[in-house]
Amino acid sequence: MAEALVSVVLEQLVSLTRKQIEEEVRLVVNVEREVENLIFHFNAIQAVLQDAEERQVKEKSVRTWLQNLEDVSYDINEVLDEWNTEILKHQIEKEEEKEGKNVALTKRKVCFFIPSPSVCFGSIGKVIMRRDIAMRIKEINEKLTEIANLREKYNFHENTIRATEKLEHVETCSFVQVSSIIGREEEKNRLMSMLLSESSQQGKSPFVVIPIVGMGGLGKTAFAQLVYNDENIKTHFDTRIWVCVSDPFEEIKIAKAIVEVLNKGDGRIHSTSLQPLLECINEYISGKKFVLVLDDVWNPTISNWEPLMGALQNSAIGSRILVTTRKETVATVMGATVDHVIHLNILSDQGCLQLFNKIAFFNRERDDQLEDIGRKIVKKCNGLPLAAKTLASLMRYKKTRKEWVDVLDNKIWELEEVEQQVFRSLFLSYYELSPAVRRCLLYCAVFPKDYEFERNQLIECWMSQEYLNMKVSHQK
Repeated sequence: MAEALVSVVLEQLVSLTRKQIEEEVRLVVNVEREVENLIFHFNAIQAVLQDAEERQVKEKSVRTWLQNLEDVSYDINEVLDEWNTEILKHQIEKEEEKEGKNVALTKRKVCFFIPSPSVCFGSIGKVIMRRDIAMRIKEINEKLTEIANLREKYNFHENTIRATEKLEHVETCSFVQVSSIIGREEEKNRLMSMLLSESSQQGKSPFVVIPIVGMGGLGKTAFAQLVYNDENIKTHFDTRIWVCVSDPFEEIKIAKAIVEVLNKGDGRIHSTSLQPLLECINEYISGKKFVLVLDDVWNPTISNWEPLMGALQNSAIGSRILVTTRKETVATVMGATVDHVIHLNILSDQGCLQLFNKIAFFNRERDDQLEDIGRKIVKKCNGLPLAAKTLASLMRYKKTRKEWVDVLDNKIWELEEVEQQVFRSLFLSYYELSPAVRRCLLYCAVFPKDYEFERNQLIECWMSQEYLNMKVSHQK
C-alpha cells in the first residue's frame, strides 16, 4: 500500500513543480526547499519500500513505520490536490484575461467593502489559501524527515538487492496425508489420464509439460502430492522426481535436485557450473520414462528453462513434467499446450465444509450446535482450502459454543492465525505486482463486499485518481 502511495505522491510533486515553472509564477511561495526535501526523502524511502512491505508481515514495528508513512502520504496528497487546483484557477484566469473577459470576471467576484480601503474578498481568500498550503507543506516535511531518518533503524535493503529476511516461500516435499485432500476427484481423474497416456508433445519432445494453475491457497501443491504418490504413478514411471523451485528460478539448484535422485553418488553433483549437471542428467535419464514435479514455479524465462528441457530430451516417450504455479505466463514459457493446463478452482461449499469438519472435530465428538456455527464460518472462507484448514485448526482447540461464536462474530481476516497462514501465502502474489498495478488493486477496497462494478467504470475511476498516468499504463 505504502509503495503505491509514494509513487503517486512523487509523480504529483514533480508534476506540480514543473507546472509552477511553466506558469512563470510562484503561487505558493517560500516552499522550494521544502518541496526539494520532500522529493529527496520520498525517493530515499521508495528505494527500501519493497523490503519494508515484505517485512511488515512479521515485524510489528515495521508495520507501524509504514502506517505512519501512509498517513503522511495521504496528507501531502491532499495538499498537492489543493495546490494543483490553485494552478488550474490561475490558468483559467489568465485565459479569460486574454479573451478580454476582465469585466465578466470582476462581476463574478464577491467583494467585501469596509469604509477604507475597499479590498476584494476573493483576493484575500487566495492569499490565505496559498499561505496555508505553504505552512502545511512545511509541517508535513518535518514529519517525513523524521520517518525517513527512522528507516536507518530497520536496516532495510534497497530494492535492487533481494532481502535476506524477505517473505519466505515455504519449502515443499513430495509427502502428503492422502486422507486430508478433499473435493478434487474430477481434477485428479483428468490429470491421471494425462499422466498415464503414452503420447509425446506432437513428436517434438518425449515429454509433455502439464501446469497446474491457480491462486495461492487453493492447494496446488497438495494436489500434486496426491497424484505423485498414487500407486498407478509409482508403477507407470521408471523415475519420480520432486523439486521445490520457488522464486527465483535457479537452474543449478534445480539441476542438482534432479541429479540427487538420478545418481546421488556422482561427483558432478557438487559442481557450481550448470553444464556438468546437465550432462549428468542427460546421461542418467537416457531411455527412462520419468515424471518430474516442479513445485511453486514463479518467474522462469525461456533462456533459463531451455537448457533443462534440452537435458531431458534423452528420456523415453511418455515422460511428464508437472508444474504448479500461480501464473498463466509460466505455462506459456514452459511450452505447455492449452489442452494440457489444469486450472484449479475453489472448493464447493460442501467440500470446504467437509475439509473444515475433518480438522475441527478431529478426535472429538461432533456437536450439532458447533457444526451449525462451523457452517457459517466456512462460508467466510469463500471456498479457499487454506483458509478452511487454518480456521479449522484454530477451532479444534475451542470447546465451548461461546468460543465458536466469538470467532464467527470476529472479523475473520483480523485473526492472528489467519494473518500468519493465509495472508502470508496471498502476499507472495501481491508482491509480484508492479507498484502501478498494486495501486489499482488497492483502490478496489473502497467498494463494499460483493459489489459488482462495471469494468470501464472502474478504469475511469483509476483515471480520475491519476493512477494510469504512467507511460507504461497508457500503453497497456
